[in-house]
Amino acid sequence: MFSSVWTFVKRHKRKFIFTGAVVGGVYFLGKYAQKKIGEFQEKEATEYIAQARRQFHFESNQRTCNMTVLSMLPPLKEAIVHHLNSESLTALLKDKPDNKLEIWEDLKIISFTRTMVAVYSTCMLVVLLRVQLNIIGGYLYLDNSVGKSTATPLAPPDVQQQYLSSIQHLLGDGLTELTTVVKKSVQNSLGGVSLKQSLSLLELEQQLSWIRAEVEAGSERPMSWYMLADDENALADQACGLTENDIVTIRLLNETRDMLDSPDFTSVLNASLNRGFSRLLDNLAEFFRPPPSDSASSFAPDSLSAVSLPLAKIIPIVNGQINYVCSETPSHFVQDLLMNDQVKEFAANVYETFSAPQELQK
Repeated sequence: MFSSVWTFVKRHKRKFIFTGAVVGGVYFLGKYAQKKIGEFQEKEATEYIAQARRQFHFESNQRTCNMTVLSMLPPLKEAIVHHLNSESLTALLKDKPDNKLEIWEDLKIISFTRTMVAVYSTCMLVVLLRVQLNIIGGYLYLDNSVGKSTATPLAPPDVQQQYLSSIQHLLGDGLTELTTVVKKSVQNSLGGVSLKQSLSLLELEQQLSWIRAEVEAGSERPMSWYMLADDENALADQACGLTENDIVTIRLLNETRDMLDSPDFTSVLNASLNRGFSRLLDNLAEFFRPPPSDSASSFAPDSLSAVSLPLAKIIPIVNGQINYVCSETPSHFVQDLLMNDQVKEFAANVYETFSAPQELQK
């Protein structure tokens, strides 16, 4: 029996060798494939964890942005009221002075100016902080990355503090200049309108649109100037004696300025301003509702013109809007700005740019 088996094996020797080679090759190929699949899965898992960590850090950074905006609204409101103090005028009117009409005219200009400045500066605050905190957030992510090749932080705490303190320009010189420009435009638009003249909501919207057009198109400075000082800042003036942190801060400010001068930022700021003034008009519309007996008229196509109020009655309504616009508690106005899809998308792009690993080589 064994001889017959041996004879069979000898007769089919080549087939057995071929089959063995194939089986062995398949085995080693399988092992190699398992190894590569394991490496691929490990790489995929690592990338997934890194992406999840990055996403978590980004979302945490956006919550920080929101809280920072809310914390900055009280000092912003205080600065606006300091420049445009209508309360002192209303106090004078209570004494029934001889120049009452003159005081009312001043109150008209100041009330509209401070409400429009409040909308402008709040929108600017939201988008500027989104840019600054996402630049810092991107660098902080890189500083805490596992694969970071150097121990030197890209954004040390001192640099962060110095860089973020540049927001004071918006609350200082930027706000002063913005107030001057807006006040001039308000005077040009409303200066000749009588206090007795009645305005509908549509006519009020037109007045605000004319003022906006003059402020945004007629200004000699770009809108970004109100948010960030130009190149002649205090740090750059110190040609000698700059510390390493000063140099890093200047680089961050220049990167921020590049962002503010970009078409994408201009588009986002315009979207925020449109949303802000739309929200303001929605709030003012509450005071232009027709009487309950005329409720059917609110559904008419010309409902924006259905109710008119004398300008003297509109002034105190407009004057009080700063409390709604610059509210430190999340109002619909601020929430709309923070949740604006264009702002959120732009913030994500900024964070993506400055948290990308290639930034480490710069």
